[in-house]
Amino acid sequence: MSKPSHQQIRMVDLITQYEEISAEIESALQEVMSHASFINGPHVQAFAANLSSYLDDAVVLPCANGTDALQIAMMALGLSPGDEVIVPAFTYVATAEVVGLLGLTPVLVDVDEKSFNITADHIEAAITEKTKAIVPVHLFGQGCDMTAIMALANQHGIPVIEDAAQSIGARIQVDGVFRPSGTIGAIGCTSFFPSKNLGAFGDGGAMFTRSEELADTIRMIANHGQSKRYYHDRIGVNSRLDSMQAAILNIKLSRLNRYNDARRAAADYYDKAFQEIDLLTPPYRVPHSTHVFHQYTLTVQDGTRDKLKAHLDRAGIPAMIYYPVPLQEQKAFQEICQVPHELINTNRLCTEVISLPMHSELSPEIQDRIIDEVKSFFS
Repeated sequence: MSKPSHQQIRMVDLITQYEEISAEIESALQEVMSHASFINGPHVQAFAANLSSYLDDAVVLPCANGTDALQIAMMALGLSPGDEVIVPAFTYVATAEVVGLLGLTPVLVDVDEKSFNITADHIEAAITEKTKAIVPVHLFGQGCDMTAIMALANQHGIPVIEDAAQSIGARIQVDGVFRPSGTIGAIGCTSFFPSKNLGAFGDGGAMFTRSEELADTIRMIANHGQSKRYYHDRIGVNSRLDSMQAAILNIKLSRLNRYNDARRAAADYYDKAFQEIDLLTPPYRVPHSTHVFHQYTLTVQDGTRDKLKAHLDRAGIPAMIYYPVPLQEQKAFQEICQVPHELINTNRLCTEVISLPMHSELSPEIQDRIIDEVKSFFS
């Protein structure tokens, strides 16, 4: 398989990443096929154990995808229709989608204008007697202020479900100690969608917890509500990570820190290039979290974001807008969500953010081509 030509720039270069590990992956997949251990086989168990070690010994419960992980987490906490769940308005739809799917009420709150993450202040203003869960999203690869959020949640007796779909490998400071994202609240959820920092070759996800009781409940729900085979103690779902995806993820997990280091280096390279462009603001680094740069997201002032996007499109430079429409304006949520306060930052960010190519295979040569086109737009 040939490497991308000089003309090709990708938002995420999974082809080049695969070439470096292809022999290991093909060997692992052959092993799965030769043993026909396709569902919950030894590769799934090995991956769960290795990821648990990576996450400071949190219990890891694999599932079919990140959206299932969020749904199962809410089911495991016993939430009932009408209960309110606080989520950021500036996030991918899945975070709030599962709230509506379960007949719960999404309560959409604003985010910090610099970090793009939900804050304790915004959460506190939205808490009512019906609030039964808080879902902080560690957006674009950087953690929320979990010291403040956990203190608030504990004060009110509200469980926290961390959406760590974009932050695997990040570490977040809580009461002076840096802990893996997704292991701080009652349950953490992640996705192994191919473009994630730890990505499968298809769908996949997992939940993390430090509670054995919650772990038992999650296992049961994810397996048709069974306590043992053909004995169904509760309504559940069918959500499993297959052995082929686990085998691939196990190989990538051993390289995850190196992948994330490469992303940080690429982000630093971008930062240095863009620091003198007045209308661009590079991603802000919070002091309470490391950043794994699932996305490298700039804010563009003076209403020029869409023109910059069009300029890059014409130059063959991929760029994405995460997210162009805030959740409260999505048709699916307009009749089921609550918006307790004005979403000033969310609404502005939806008109200003743009994400440039970011992955562990970015070379200075490729970045220079991207940077030159961005600079040419502002010159």
